[in-house]
Amino acid sequence: MAQSEYNVELVETYDYLLKCILIGESGTGKSCLLNQFINNAFRNDSRHTIGVSFASSLIRLPSTTASAASPVKSSQTKAGDQMGLGKRWKRSGSASSSHFALRPSPERTLKLQIWDTAGQERFRSVTRNYYRGSAGCLLCYDITRRSTFTNLAIWLADARALASPELVTVLVGNKLDREEEREVDYLEASRWAKENDLIFVEVSSLTGENVREPFVLLARSILFAIESGRIDPEASNAGVSYGERAIRRVSSTYMNSTSGFGGFTLAGSSSSPGMLSTVSNALGLSRNNASSSSSGCC
Repeated sequence: MAQSEYNVELVETYDYLLKCILIGESGTGKSCLLNQFINNAFRNDSRHTIGVSFASSLIRLPSTTASAASPVKSSQTKAGDQMGLGKRWKRSGSASSSHFALRPSPERTLKLQIWDTAGQERFRSVTRNYYRGSAGCLLCYDITRRSTFTNLAIWLADARALASPELVTVLVGNKLDREEEREVDYLEASRWAKENDLIFVEVSSLTGENVREPFVLLARSILFAIESGRIDPEASNAGVSYGERAIRRVSSTYMNSTSGFGGFTLAGSSSSPGMLSTVSNALGLSRNNASSSSSGCC
């Protein structure tokens, strides 16, 4: 079988699958926030969530790791300056004053698997089960109802106790369109977020203002944690797993058509055994050339 057959693009391929939870008091607009993000529309007939609901979305972001430097002509460097990319692209060369530029970071596609949980107390025993193994959390409150803000510490404690050890949390103040009814000051919420090591943003599910921001900030923070080594996608409780594209990329790096696995060889000298296992399982390969299957879900 030709190696090129393993590089066919699939529909909605992605590099990483991220399990995320949407939590907070009932009536804070969690479901409306999710619907506005997914469908770009506000739901006028939105009702209280019973138990949990589910949605998913793809987000494309530049990799947080810089690509290798390569020499460029002075005209290319100047072009980068003119586009405002000088600080990001250039780095100083050697004593011979050679100019180098960083190649643009490759794009990563992340699939957010979002669990929208009910905020009513009677569902807490059910919804807590969905916290387990989550990589990201959107913690919502209503800026016009102070009670939804004062209870945030309880929600945050539950999430951190049950989710991934490297849980990334974004504090979301909803209903920004009702500024005249505000009961929670922006600075107060910002201070609380900083004290608890949270990212903070205010949004309006009604108008769509800033609605995309919490999801992008969450995905970017998790991607940085993955690429910096703080989160291991192969760990069982990480809340992150490799997508088809990441498996294909690794397989094309570590496989050749000379020998081994039915005409292919997995080069293990520079890769982790776990990753090679993931690749071989995904491609249906084993040392006995027997078919095998793998399943990965956050």
